[in-house]
Amino acid sequence: MIFGKHINKYYLKHSFYKKSNNAGWVFLDYRNEGLSDKNTVIYGHNREDAIMFGTLDRILKKDWQSNTDNHIVQISTATENTMWQVFSVYHVKASSDYIQTEFSSNKKYQEFLDLIISRSMYNFNTTVTTEDKVLTLSTCLNRNDERIVLHAKLIKRSEKEKIISNN
Repeated sequence: MIFGKHINKYYLKHSFYKKSNNAGWVFLDYRNEGLSDKNTVIYGHNREDAIMFGTLDRILKKDWQSNTDNHIVQISTATENTMWQVFSVYHVKASSDYIQTEFSSNKKYQEFLDLIISRSMYNFNTTVTTEDKVLTLSTCLNRNDERIVLHAKLIKRSEKEKIISNN
């Protein structure tokens, strides 16, 4: 069984079904328990065939930013649908400062928010406060030690209706 930080490395080389696979899988950081933490981090490979996070590098281009339809991220799980408003996009040397998931105080969380907002290549004119939940998407840039990063704040959450079968 795989525990802790090793889960993050595991899914870089394994599929959803836990089979060895160099393509890996899109996965939630092992410290997150769902989409409700202060910072929910999702990783995926930047694949040349455009699957997983293979198109995330488009966020670095001006034409992506100028199309406001791109500023909303939608995520559906088995139990809920969520919408997130993008407020920061950038590339950075690999580090762990943008993938922090827990904060000891609102002051520390605000420092984190200030950092990730200050890195953004574009001004999205979006207010982000310590009351907001953040989504972070992270992938490699050009297969080296840089990362492409997108941050968005939760703007809508709705539970899915349970379908009851009469079989």
